Amino acid sequence: MKRFIFFVLLVCLSAGIFSQVIENKDIEKSSSLTIGILQGGGSLFGADFETLVSKQLGLQIGAGLIGYGGGINYHFKPSIRSSFLSLSYWHQGVGGSTAQAVVGPTFVYRAPKWFTAQIGLGYVLEYGPAWPSSSPKTPVILLYSIGAYFPI
Repeated sequence: MKRFIFFVLLVCLSAGIFSQVIENKDIEKSSSLTIGILQGGGSLFGADFETLVSKQLGLQIGAGLIGYGGGINYHFKPSIRSSFLSLSYWHQGVGGSTAQAVVGPTFVYRAPKWFTAQIGLGYVLEYGPAWPSSSPKTPVILLYSIGAYFPI
């Protein structure tokens, strides 16, 4: 867990440094905050912060009630408002309430104004103590979320 927290802090610091050197005049804002259902690593309700580290590559980190996650995003256009492909990690739950940890690709649709939705497939890395014993343990699951994003 300490390694994960160190990694998250390192990613945030790197993203902050790289976001300062973007020189593309077409990009008004280079970061965004997304809130919604199953955002923040698949949390019941969560938030994700993303910042562009180049014209089309973004780093994302998030958390919510209860879970956390992160991702590397490739935007189709050089804009924080564009749709993108993401390779994400979702950790649903914390400690004894952990249900599962998942990694996989998703497609994230971003409308021009505020709406966002995501769908993809995830490979289950581990099942936690909160996983219902009556539920089957499949290696691949559907990843999805819906919410609103705000360029900052």
